[in-house]
Amino acid sequence: MDPDIRLARLRELLQQRSIARGDFVLASGRRASFYVDARRTTMSGEGLALIGALGLERLAARGWAPQLVGGLTLGADPVAYAIAMTAQGQGRPLDAFTVRRQAKTHGTARRIEGCFTPGATVVVVEDVITTGQSAREAIAAVEAEGGRVLGVLAVVDREEGGREALAAAGHALEALVSVAELGVR
Repeated sequence: MDPDIRLARLRELLQQRSIARGDFVLASGRRASFYVDARRTTMSGEGLALIGALGLERLAARGWAPQLVGGLTLGADPVAYAIAMTAQGQGRPLDAFTVRRQAKTHGTARRIEGCFTPGATVVVVEDVITTGQSAREAIAAVEAEGGRVLGVLAVVDREEGGREALAAAGHALEALVSVAELGVR
């Protein structure tokens, strides 16, 4: 499928499944008149297929060749898995990881789970970027464990300062879709 058609279909899915209007408190603590519940798209079969393909295309366009993709659980998980699985289907090595909000207190007591190894190059992924706080938290965890972050890939940019906050911290953001492109503001 043509990348432009995939992107148009992802926008349609997000508009149909993931946009809610009302009075919401976001993870950042801010109030908003709309909410983007991207998981309703990122956890759908069609959404996974679209995000995997589009995500790989954007990584290549940026010149990012990570060994791993992942981010803060739960929003990043389906995005990372979709991209890793699509890469595998194309014969490209790319694995996924998950960053817990806190390290486990039992078992291996890890904060980063999955295929992460110190020294790996990674792209941190997100479902929705608002202030960039979740991405910055994932970046800090990855860097504390010896990973090297190439950048951040998000499905949706709410355009509320996340891109600028990440840039100020030295990290580029690539978003598949902006809220403006979804017709919400």
